[in-house]
Order: sequence, then structure tokens, then C-alpha cells
Amino acid sequence: MLDSLSPKTIQSAERTLSAGTWTITAGAVLYSVLTVTPLVEQVTPKGWGWTAPILPLVVDAAVVIVVRLDSVVSRLGARSGAWPAVLRWMTGLMTLLLNVGHSALTGDGVGVAVHAVAPLLLIVTAEAGLAYRRAIGGALERIERSRATEKAEREQRQRAERERERQDRERREQSAREHAERLERERAEREIRERAEEREHTARMERERLDREAEMRREQREYEERARREEQQREDAVRREQREQQERSRREQQAREQAAHATEQAAGQVPVNTTDAVVNTVVNGRPTPFTKMPEGEARSYIRSFREGEKSVRQLAEDTGWSVGWVAARIHESADEVESAEAVA
Repeated sequence: MLDSLSPKTIQSAERTLSAGTWTITAGAVLYSVLTVTPLVEQVTPKGWGWTAPILPLVVDAAVVIVVRLDSVVSRLGARSGAWPAVLRWMTGLMTLLLNVGHSALTGDGVGVAVHAVAPLLLIVTAEAGLAYRRAIGGALERIERSRATEKAEREQRQRAERERERQDRERREQSAREHAERLERERAEREIRERAEEREHTARMERERLDREAEMRREQREYEERARREEQQREDAVRREQREQQERSRREQQAREQAAHATEQAAGQVPVNTTDAVVNTVVNGRPTPFTKMPEGEARSYIRSFREGEKSVRQLAEDTGWSVGWVAARIHESADEVESAEAVA
């Protein structure tokens, strides 16, 4: 019920109570001054009648003070104690007695009743207004406490909500940091893996290069060995051919000598070497043995022919050098010709 009343509604009710109280007080004070003044004039010495309104004004001022201070004390939520209550009742009774005094002295019961209305209404209004103000103050206090409690609870909920939001934000930030750290670790691992793969690739390429070089060296050695073997075979063939040629020449010489010897014996001529002509004829008739050209002459001889005029074997037979050596000299001669043309 209290929650349905707004502070404006309660303040409006309090203003209404205050306005009504002060309206009743003002009417009672005015009525009291007008009623009590003739009574006071009757008991006032001659020549002092003008002081008659002072007494009701003093009593009514006390009533105003009581009403005003009770209003302030009740708004503060405090109790004034016994003496303010005594002052309130004393001023009320004084106002009542002064208002009904003239009618009571004249024995007018109706006048007593009529003049008692305003003081009694003032006394009851003061007491009721005080009770109303205390009730309104208590209600306002309860409303304020309830609203303060609701505000505290609302602030507590807001703080809890902010705390939850802060924790959620911290969790999200922590998750983001962990995600970033995980990505950084993965990137570092990936870079390490890529560098390792690159090193492995480089090492593999280097091994392959070394293997290729070793293979090329091996093939070069095999080629050179094969070339040496072929050259050796050609040299052996040349030497074998030379030996066979020498052997044929020697057999032919022996055959000629034997034929000549047989002819001389049959003709009854003198033995061989009896005359210089026969000896010279026989000796000069032998084939000249094979002779190897010096290296410088062989080089000049090979350079004197253009490429294709004679085969390598013919040049080897002419110079007495091996086929491999002749082929190398031909290659050198061709390189020198190409270099000279390039320079030109």
C-alpha cells in the first residue's frame, strides 16, 4: 500500500493538513480575540480598556507557537516530551475558558456551547494534526527505508551485474590472450618447422649436389680411365702392328737373303758380301723401320691439315703418336682457332 503512494501524494496530503490546521487556528484566534476582548474590558481598570486585546493575542500566540513547533518536530520524526504537551493543553484550556467565561458568568448555556466550539476545535485539531503528522512522518520514513532498501538492493544487483560483466570481460580477454598466445606458439612452431624443413631441403640439395659432383667425378674418372684404356689399347695395337710389320720385314729380309744365297750357290758365285754392290743392294732393299716424330714436329704437322682432311688414325700413323694424343691436339687446335676468331 505504501509503495502505491508517491512522495508527491503524501506531500500534497501534508500540505492540505497544514493549510487546514492554520486556517482553523487563524479562525479560532480571530474569534477568540473578538470574544475575549469584551470580557477582559469588563475586568480591566477604567482607562486601560485598550489593553483588552493583548491577553487573547498572547494566549493565541502561544497556540500558534505550539502548532508550529509540533509540526516541525513531527516532520523531524522526534517527540517533544511532556512540557510541550502541557503548554499545548494549557493554552487550549485558557482559550476555552476565556471564550466561554462571559457566557458562563451571565448563565447563558447556549453561549457557553457556542463559544466553546472554536477553542475545542483548535485543541482537537492541534492534537489530530500532531497525530497525522507523526503518522505521515512514520509512513514517509517507512517509504524512504523501503526505497532505500530497494535502492540498496538495486545497487547491489547492479554491482553484481557489473561484477559479472567484468568477470565475463576478463574471461573474454583471457580467452583472447590465450588464443593469441596459441596462435603465436603455432606461428613460432610453424616457423621452426619451416626453417627445419628448409635446412633439411638445403642439406638434401647439398647432398644431391655432392652426389652429382661425386657421380660426375666418378664418370669423369671412368671416362678418363676408359680413354686411357682405349689409348693404351690403341698404343698396344700400334706397337703390335709395328712389331708385326718389323717381323714381316725381318722375315721378308730373311727370305730375300735366303733366295739370294740360294741363287748364288746355284750360279756358283761367291758368297754374300763379296762385292760392295751386292751388299749395298741387299741392305738398301730392306724397308726403313718405323720412327716416331718429335712432339713439336708432330704438333706442327697436325696443325698443317684442316679439319676433315685426314682422319685421326691417319695422323696417328703419320706422326707415330697415339690416337688419343692426336685427338687432344686436334681439339686444342680447334679451340685456338675459335679463340682467335672471337678476339677478331
